[in-house]
Amino acid sequence: MSQAKVDRNKEQKRNVKKIMAQERRSWMLTQTVLIAIAAAVVIWIGVSLYQAVNAPSTDSSAVQSVTYTVDSSALEDYLASLDNV
Repeated sequence: MSQAKVDRNKEQKRNVKKIMAQERRSWMLTQTVLIAIAAAVVIWIGVSLYQAVNAPSTDSSAVQSVTYTVDSSALEDYLASLDNV
């Protein structure tokens, strides 16, 4: 082994605790972000379902019907004039 490799290995052995702590922090940050994303998705689904269940009812009893009246006397007069021809 070259002297550079030996020195590098010694340096890594000296900083094992520091390296492990950094990896642990990185892992915890990753887990925290993933948990936050999962919680946001679950909350979004819950709110959507709550709004769908508690939406205003569209039953026929709740809907008011609208009626229109049409004066068809002009159409009846026209059709009567066609019958006379």
